[in-house]
Amino acid sequence: MREKELAAFLQQYKGRALKLMEVCGTHTSALYRTGLRQLLPENITLVSGPGCPVCVTPTSYIDKLVEYAFTPGCRVMTFGDMLAVPGSKMSLAEARDQGGAADFFYSPEDMLEKAKAQPETTFVLAAVGFETTAPVWATVIKMAADNHIKNIKFLTALKTMPQALSFLCSKGRIDGFLCPGHVAVITGSEPFQKLAEEFDETMVIGGFSQSQLLRAMTRLVLESSRGHAGLWNEYPSVVKPGGNAAAQKMVNEIFEAGDAVWRGIGLLPGSGLYIKEKYKEFDAGSRGLNEDKIPAGCLCSRIVLGDALPAQCPHFGKRCTPEHPVGACMVSSEGTCCITFREGNDV
Repeated sequence: MREKELAAFLQQYKGRALKLMEVCGTHTSALYRTGLRQLLPENITLVSGPGCPVCVTPTSYIDKLVEYAFTPGCRVMTFGDMLAVPGSKMSLAEARDQGGAADFFYSPEDMLEKAKAQPETTFVLAAVGFETTAPVWATVIKMAADNHIKNIKFLTALKTMPQALSFLCSKGRIDGFLCPGHVAVITGSEPFQKLAEEFDETMVIGGFSQSQLLRAMTRLVLESSRGHAGLWNEYPSVVKPGGNAAAQKMVNEIFEAGDAVWRGIGLLPGSGLYIKEKYKEFDAGSRGLNEDKIPAGCLCSRIVLGDALPAQCPHFGKRCTPEHPVGACMVSSEGTCCITFREGNDV
């Protein structure tokens, strides 16, 4: 079918009511940008799952970074969006305003040269992400070890997507999933195939262009409406069954799986990546950061599960804005609340 026919199918869909979920912050943004979300009829509800790593980072992780920011001789470095994520008491940006040592970087690799140039400072890097960025962090840690750079540490909040999807599938509230394309490039399609089979679920892997998303969404609506379980890979030029073997090898050399807390979900066994014993000198104390304190009235914990929409939160667009976020979903450019706010959409 041509794109016009695909778009017409979605716009004119009159089948049973569907609740679908995309689980990738880039998909969230792209679905708005391309106009595909706005194209969907009222009987299709599209919600955003835990596809933004910043949004599912617990407050105890932020609190640990803030603690380092106030530790003499330490400087916390992170991607810019992490600076504004609220902890239980303050964000890193607020800590900086109060004299704490916290700043942002554009590339974690650049921090190696900065650490070598300032041996008197211990740099603590906030290593946050999913399978997509885990190979980058593994490479940086390996480079730090190979170059004997001792004054750089990593506080990891790296998570793996299959466990979160397994949790969501077990609830039986979603009719079909648009799987995270970037993650699938690394992991391959096989983990999602297993989930589809285990939970008798409809899953589609999609790309990010208008054409790719249109095909993926059409496939997702078509198969979900028919009650067909399985995985459809609509991103085959990039996503292969076995994924990126080189990236997986690098990750497996540096990290090992462990339990991790996801904001809004709780503890998911085996869903975190932690630095192995061999490289433990580079770990800034990443394990055991399990406490998560959601601000009163904030619905981030329900939004990342697809149980609430941003506009249903009493803080959305009022007390909580990208400039003054109350919850983590309003911070990142991949966060559902932030994207919804900036797009001016009421959903």
